[in-house]
Amino acid sequence: MRDDTPRTDCDADRPQRGDATDGDDAATDGGATVGASGDGASASRSDPGSVGDRADDAVDGVSDRRGDPVLELDGVIKRYGSETAVSGMELTVHEGELVTLLGPSGCGKTTTLRMIAGLETPTDGTIAVGGDVVAGHGAVRPPEERDVGLVFQEFALFPHLTVAENVAFGLDDPDSAAADSRVAELLELVGLDDYGDRSVTDLSGGQRQRVALARSLAPEPDVLLLDEPFSNLDVSLRVRMREEVKRILDEAGVTAVSVTHDQEEALSISDRVAVINDGHVEQVGAPGEVFEHPTSRFVASFLGQASFLPARVGERDIETSVGSYDRDLLNGLGDGYVGSHVDVLVRPDDLRATPVPAGDADGEVIRRQYTGPSFVYHVKLNDGTVLRCLHNHTEEFDVGEPVAVTLVADHALAWYPAQ
Repeated sequence: MRDDTPRTDCDADRPQRGDATDGDDAATDGGATVGASGDGASASRSDPGSVGDRADDAVDGVSDRRGDPVLELDGVIKRYGSETAVSGMELTVHEGELVTLLGPSGCGKTTTLRMIAGLETPTDGTIAVGGDVVAGHGAVRPPEERDVGLVFQEFALFPHLTVAENVAFGLDDPDSAAADSRVAELLELVGLDDYGDRSVTDLSGGQRQRVALARSLAPEPDVLLLDEPFSNLDVSLRVRMREEVKRILDEAGVTAVSVTHDQEEALSISDRVAVINDGHVEQVGAPGEVFEHPTSRFVASFLGQASFLPARVGERDIETSVGSYDRDLLNGLGDGYVGSHVDVLVRPDDLRATPVPAGDADGEVIRRQYTGPSFVYHVKLNDGTVLRCLHNHTEEFDVGEPVAVTLVADHALAWYPAQ
C-alpha cells in the first residue's frame, strides 16, 4: 500500500503565504481498497419519522443516475473492547464521485476511512471495492492488495527524490518508458509539468500537495481516500487548494472519499455529503439537500447556525411566538398534524429583526456577531426561545435593544416533533 499524503499551501505559479514545510518528510503507506453497501442519497423530506426509512426511500431513482458502485460498506462495525467506534455503517460510493464523511470529532469518520484502507479491521460487516469483498466473510485483504490510494493529513514525500521520482514511486516499474509517460501526464494534470527535475524540498506547500496527489493517482487506484488533507492550511490557501484538488479529481475521473469536520469544505467540493453521528450515517445526499432538508435534529443542528422555532399546527396556519404563517411553509406537513406542536428549523437568513418599542417587542438582542459583510443577532424571545437573525453590516442594533422578529423565508422549512 502506498502513502500519498499531500499537505498544503499554494498554487504553483503564484506567490505563496504561510508555507508549512516539514523538513523530515518521509514516505509511509497510503493505498487501499474498499467495499460497502448502503444508501445512495438522503431523503428530500424533513417530516417526522424514521430517518433510515426516508433515506432508503430516496435512494431509488437517484443511484441509477450515477455510475456503478465502486465502494460499498454494509453493516460495518468497529469495536475497541467495550467501546463501539463505528456502528452499522452503510454507504455506497459510485464511480467518479467525491463523497465526504462529515461529522464532529469522535464520530467514527476517520476510523471508517482506516477500515476502508485496511489499516483497521472491522469487527463485523463487509467492505467491498469494485464488487470484491476486501473485508468481511472471514477474510481481510492487506492494504497493499486493495487498490486504494490514501492521502493522509500529513503527506509524505521523499526529500532525496525529485518531483518526477516521487510521482513514479507508486508505480510497479518506475524506471520504464511507460512510467515516464504516466508521470508526465500526471504532472501536467496537477500543473507541475515543468517541475519534474526539481527537488521536492524546493517546492511550496501547495506544490508539494500536488506532487503527493499525483503520486497517489499514478497507479490508478479504484478509490482515493483523503484524510483532512487541507486542515493544516490557512484559510485562504485552504480554499484555493480544495478547489484545485476537486478540479484534478474531476479531470482524472477518480472516485474519492474524503474525511473532514469542516462544513464549508464538505459542502463546497463534494458530490455527496455523508453526515456521521455516533458511528453511523445519519444522512447522505447532495450538499444542498443535506443542508436544506436535514432529516434529523442532529443534522439540522450540526450544519450551519440552526435555531428551532416552536409552532402549533392549525388547519391553515402555523402559530408561533413571532406571528402566524401559512402551514404550506412547512415541508411535507400532512393533515394529520393539525393541533400538534412542532419545532421549525430556521437559519439566520430566514429571520429578520426590527427595533420596536419595548411594549411591542417579541424579545431583545442578547448578542451580536460581526462577520464583516453582516451581523448575526441573537434574539431571546419573551418565551425564552433564542433565534439568530442575519442583517447587512450597515444595520447595527445594540445588545439589549427590543426587537420584533419576522419569519421571511421564501422556501419550505424543515420541522421536527416538539421536544
